[in-house]
Amino acid sequence: MPYPAKISTAEVRETALRLLEAQGIEGVSMRSLAEVLGVRASSLYRHIAHREALLTLLSEDAASQLREALVAAAASRQAGRPALEAVALAFVTFARTRPHLYALLHTPRPPEVGAGEGRRLWQFILAQVSLASGQPDDTAGTVALWAFLHGFAQLERSGLYGLSGPGAGFERGLAALLSWQEPADT
Repeated sequence: MPYPAKISTAEVRETALRLLEAQGIEGVSMRSLAEVLGVRASSLYRHIAHREALLTLLSEDAASQLREALVAAAASRQAGRPALEAVALAFVTFARTRPHLYALLHTPRPPEVGAGEGRRLWQFILAQVSLASGQPDDTAGTVALWAFLHGFAQLERSGLYGLSGPGAGFERGLAALLSWQEPADT
């Protein structure tokens, strides 16, 4: 007679995501996950090979959820610069409101890991930047925007802006970045 499954892979993944959001990456272990699920840690290996595989799945979830937030933001505004401004704000808001999920998204992973949802996230932002800049496949603009957004989010999270906060720094930086001034030839 087969062993009855107490848990499903989907339940393991959903519970791990909740654990991540509550305790951060360090709080996610096979042991802590098993404890929350009320099973032995060894039973998790039927569903997830090891902790790194679990974190890879959660990273995919993070990329998917961020992309969904950005898609919704873009849909709320006119295509081009207005949509890209909404995307930028949604990106920073996601980092602010879901810090552990955002941190996992930016944890170094093997190159093949970014092939799924991470790649779809990149493609969406690339498409939005290209629409706003008028340059097809504007990789340089996308890298610049992502670096600005990530840097802003990290500085905010670290508390380096102090009690006064960033002021209008986000808006000013985004406006400067989206001015799409081409660098002079050197």
